[in-house]
Amino acid sequence: MKHFIASAILAIATVFGASQAMAGGMVHKLAMHVDQKDPAVWNLALNNAENVRQYFESKGDTVQIEIVAYGPGLQMFVDATTPVKARIAAMALEDPNIVFSACGNTYNKLVKKVGHEVKLVSEARMVPAGVVRLMELQGEGYAYLKP
Repeated sequence: MKHFIASAILAIATVFGASQAMAGGMVHKLAMHVDQKDPAVWNLALNNAENVRQYFESKGDTVQIEIVAYGPGLQMFVDATTPVKARIAAMALEDPNIVFSACGNTYNKLVKKVGHEVKLVSEARMVPAGVVRLMELQGEGYAYLKP
């Protein structure tokens, strides 16, 4: 009887695992960071994110992507001046698995420097520290990429 129960559990687990794979495929995780005030780098990061997403979608998989901006790269998220605002908005609308994170440390230094609050693109969410966020993501199994 124990053998039968063990075999039944194994069969159910196998079928469940196969159906999970067919239903959604694998989930991949990618952490990217931008630390440069260079629109070419920002576009490269967004291109990389889009290419990765399309690749895994073509295989029936999904990918969770988080782009973390800190230091001079935070300018990527400054609403009034970023040339990639429309791309960020479109990508966030198209795929809720793409997250844009702004470094709180860098933001606070920027506010102190300019003397007033700075509006970021609405898609950017504040994290306490960009570098720490990257460390957390890597600890959660995210692959790391610096474009």
